[in-house]
Amino acid sequence: MASIKKMEMAAALSENNYIQIQKGLFGLKQTAYSVDTRSEIDCFVFDYSPSEGDKMMHLLNKSIADIANELSVGHKPQKADLGNYRLECCVSKDRQFVAVQLFHYADFQYTPATNLKVFRGKDVETIAKLADL
Repeated sequence: MASIKKMEMAAALSENNYIQIQKGLFGLKQTAYSVDTRSEIDCFVFDYSPSEGDKMMHLLNKSIADIANELSVGHKPQKADLGNYRLECCVSKDRQFVAVQLFHYADFQYTPATNLKVFRGKDVETIAKLADL
């Protein structure tokens, strides 16, 4: 599990109205909560090869219904141990909130390949299937 303060999407996530980030003692630890349900949020990071990262980018830019259709026919990007694309995910423990953002590694830094995407309610399960959460 990744630390929220070390994620590339931390700045965009902290500006989101559906999440609250609290600092612990001496600011060493940060804990994120879903504002709606006060459920703690876990963070994950997954890598993808260039071809699979392109698939993930195209899927994340589709509607939730289109993503569900693609998953139903088996079009799901496969993770890699190390890759040019990084998917950062934050999901609440009660599965009512998920935030994802895809990054591309180039010129020795990660740059956003997609905007921060936030899903709530029943849409979370579709994204959880996509990212294997």
